[in-house]
Amino acid sequence: MKKFNKLFLALLVSSAFFASCSSDDDTTDPVQEPRGNYDGGLFIANEGNFEKGNGSISYLSEDLKIENNVFSLVNTGKKIGDAPQSIGFNGNFAYIVVNGSNKIEVVNRYTFKSIATVTADLSNPRYIAFANGKGYVTNWGDGASATDDYVAIFDLTANKITSKIPVVEGPEKIIENNGSLYVAHKGGFSQGNSLTVISSATNKVTTNFVVGDVPSSLVKDNGTLYVLCNGRPSYAAPETAGKLVKINLSTNTVASTIDFSAKTHPGFLDIENNKLYYTVGKDIYSAATSTTTLPAAATFKATKVTSLYGFAVKNSKIYVADAINFLDNGDIYTYTLTGTETNVFKVEVTPNGFYFNN
Repeated sequence: MKKFNKLFLALLVSSAFFASCSSDDDTTDPVQEPRGNYDGGLFIANEGNFEKGNGSISYLSEDLKIENNVFSLVNTGKKIGDAPQSIGFNGNFAYIVVNGSNKIEVVNRYTFKSIATVTADLSNPRYIAFANGKGYVTNWGDGASATDDYVAIFDLTANKITSKIPVVEGPEKIIENNGSLYVAHKGGFSQGNSLTVISSATNKVTTNFVVGDVPSSLVKDNGTLYVLCNGRPSYAAPETAGKLVKINLSTNTVASTIDFSAKTHPGFLDIENNKLYYTVGKDIYSAATSTTTLPAAATFKATKVTSLYGFAVKNSKIYVADAINFLDNGDIYTYTLTGTETNVFKVEVTPNGFYFNN
């Protein structure tokens, strides 16, 4: 009996051991199933022809397949409208700001199925950011008026504008940091030079200060906001050169300003891995975020591009949108960080920006 008990106990322990090993071996990390046909990858906003209502959205998948006009393909009978300006993401949703049509199209960001179309209380809407459970949309108002510009507060549950925050002329790009919204005043149909800070707790302007003429790009990293200012163009005398301005986000003050050389007008700015990437014409430059001077030579020139109209850097790739003649379908180019062209894709009319869905 003792031998039987010992044998039974040994078999029981052995069985438990092998069961445990088998369980460990079979355990694998769960695979994230795609949440829709547009999970991952990136969207491109195509403005279309001026006032023709033929704007569209293109999609570039992670396996480098391009699909054009995805909004209309998914939502039969619906069009994105006149001049989709930008796309913002929050939760499971994408918010397409359509400037010429004065609306926001709300879609599921993974399936692109339409959720809502918002038209009330928008006037020349431009860009959207999110803070404290709300959306904030920059609006130029009437281009002939310098006093009707505002940031609209967007109820993300009801999908409607609930109130407006008056701001100075030409609010353009907007970015969130620790519950505050930073708005670059590019100037609308004029030439702006300032940055507004809005508290999402009070929905009031806390400060506005000068950064440089025509601030057009905003990126942030490690407590610093980088503002790229285009400078006043030659047709808006007096012409001024561009600036790269660093803002201390703890104090909301200008930490430093780097001036471009005379008559130099930078275009776009992005950031990745402690490096800034910016454009001047078709030239692409890079510099460390800690730089106090600008590089003398470009990293490379996008030689095949006709009209550089959109720019982004992501996962060690540079993306450039070519609007060509603003009448025909445009192109998207991708490059390595050192300027080797890796791909070119045909999109639709006037591609203006890249919006990464991850």
